[in-house]
Amino acid sequence: MTVKSTARAKKKAAPGVPGTHSALAAAAAQQPELVQLLTPEGERLEHPDYPLATTPDELRALYRDLVLVRRFDAEATALQRQGELGLWASLLGQEAAQVGSGRAMRPGDYAFPTYREHGVAWCRDVDPLNLLGMFRGVNHGGWDPNEKNFHLYTIVIGSQTLHATGYAMGITRDGADDAVIAYFGDGASSQGDVNEAFTFASVYNSPVVFFCQNNQWAISEPTTNQTKIPLYRRASGFGFPGVRVDGNDVLACLAVTRWALDHARSGNGPVLIEAFTYRMGAHTTSDDPTRYRLAEETEAWRAKDPISRLKAHLEKEGLADEAFFASVETESEQLGLRVREGVRSMPDPDPTLIFDHVYAEPHTLVDEERAEYIAYAASFEGGENL
Repeated sequence: MTVKSTARAKKKAAPGVPGTHSALAAAAAQQPELVQLLTPEGERLEHPDYPLATTPDELRALYRDLVLVRRFDAEATALQRQGELGLWASLLGQEAAQVGSGRAMRPGDYAFPTYREHGVAWCRDVDPLNLLGMFRGVNHGGWDPNEKNFHLYTIVIGSQTLHATGYAMGITRDGADDAVIAYFGDGASSQGDVNEAFTFASVYNSPVVFFCQNNQWAISEPTTNQTKIPLYRRASGFGFPGVRVDGNDVLACLAVTRWALDHARSGNGPVLIEAFTYRMGAHTTSDDPTRYRLAEETEAWRAKDPISRLKAHLEKEGLADEAFFASVETESEQLGLRVREGVRSMPDPDPTLIFDHVYAEPHTLVDEERAEYIAYAASFEGGENL
């Protein structure tokens, strides 16, 4: 069942998303149907193309994921504001897209993230402190990508889609039964790298799922300035299927991504998923979203919160009691404390380590730059030149 058919059945229109100008409002009024399995009110729906059977334990586990990921993210934002992190890119509002897609992966599947996939990192068992070490400047990633099947964060917009496609081409040549998922945002869809990745993946029938989190703002640019058509329809121009899913519905994201990964690993080629969601916070902690979007728009999306809708479902169906919710809240507090104490106790790194892995082999220029830096740093010893 789609959002539109559900709305017709109830004889009421789905709430629109206010925009900051007439183009946004017009686009919101013409939004295409999207796959939804859980309404904002917590009502469970079925979809003929994306069936999903879940047990009470699985639903409670997804709720726990969403709550803990949000708490970790909130703690990181607070730490940055306190000067403990250099920068932070919050995922607030996008938890369902990341947890749903992250939990759809098999152990052998490989994920290529941007710099905001903290929920996917959680699903791939990356320790939050390892991840935060990168934003504090004490490591260059902190986890082994081949151990977690989760690549290091990519700051260059869209380039990870090429990495993912190349890895997927390698899977095909190896004859492995795995798939790849590449994450990117709506703004990255305008990058040449992304479109080149679409071309290679399509032509080589590569087992890769392109997962676009359309949070509707590429920093301060709305999606209407990026495309004239819904993003998922771009896939048809490259010869593979695209589907739009409610990005605030963890069950729909799980079902659609699971289908897409199975489709890809079965030799049917790539899939583009557009998770239609909303970035509730700033692009990063250096951004001020109040300068380019209206508070009414954010409030309209607050009513579609991914955690609230799953909690409502669990309560309505009697699948969780107050003791369960209290236990998750307690675990959330414990995670917040571990993150705070762990980040603040991280030792400062040796600045010269940045020169150690620029090249696989010794390099004359890098050696010269290291020596120059060491001499420069030594000139401050004793404070004479401070």
